Amino acid sequence: MPNAKALQPMTPSHEYRTLLLAVDSGVATITLSRPERRNAVGDGMREELADAYRTCDRDDGVRAVVLTGAPPAFCAGADLAAGEDTFASPGSGFSAAGIDVPAFTLSKPVIAAVNGHAIGLGLTLALQCDLRFFAADARYGIVQVRRGVVGDAYSHWVLPRLVGIANAAEILLTGTTFDGHRAVELGLGSRVLDADDVLPAALEVAHDIATNTAPMSVAASKRLLWDSFDLDRAAVGRRETEIHLAVMGHDDAREGVRAHLENRAPEWTGRPVDPTS
Repeated sequence: MPNAKALQPMTPSHEYRTLLLAVDSGVATITLSRPERRNAVGDGMREELADAYRTCDRDDGVRAVVLTGAPPAFCAGADLAAGEDTFASPGSGFSAAGIDVPAFTLSKPVIAAVNGHAIGLGLTLALQCDLRFFAADARYGIVQVRRGVVGDAYSHWVLPRLVGIANAAEILLTGTTFDGHRAVELGLGSRVLDADDVLPAALEVAHDIATNTAPMSVAASKRLLWDSFDLDRAAVGRRETEIHLAVMGHDDAREGVRAHLENRAPEWTGRPVDPTS
């Protein structure tokens, strides 16, 4: 299993104050790193996370991304250091999108290793990822209605599609918190684990993707998964056909079968981009 301590630094467009970015064997790990504030979003973290996502998406050597937090939390949400003016003074150009580059816009899978508390924006940022693993004993919730605002970062679009309208209403309209078992029971994630096991499990899946899946196929499948929220059945069928025709014309469609028949790891040559975009 990959060891988080073995990660090597990756070169971003500039040095970050609020997060760490490292890469190992095709897997980039982004660690929200304001532990003294429980990794609350502030001090430029929005902009730095967007830059880190762009850096990972531009690098064809990155095949999967893991988003996690420096212990003891994943992300406590918005930084409340401004007190009662935290939400009352949004500033010019305010957007409730969370960050400029949501994880679902990347061409590579993004796995949220939610290794501790994720509250408000902390949880909605995780919901923008493709896979989510939750720590069992941490607390989660989209609590904004209890702070006089509303859920953000596309939560009103993502949640109903992930968990259904009834569960989305319970999460968004009550603002209550729940543990990792309840998070997975609701459908917010696929695994609930001990906190210490969340990041290693996410890294294991990420490295499996990086080694064994075809880059173009994953990029196209991810794009269609998220786009399917707004497509009907016939449109999805047409897109699947379009994607198949594109990837079948590349040698990776032969290499995948060759590697399987020869019982070896595949040697992909396709880039991690949707060939139909």
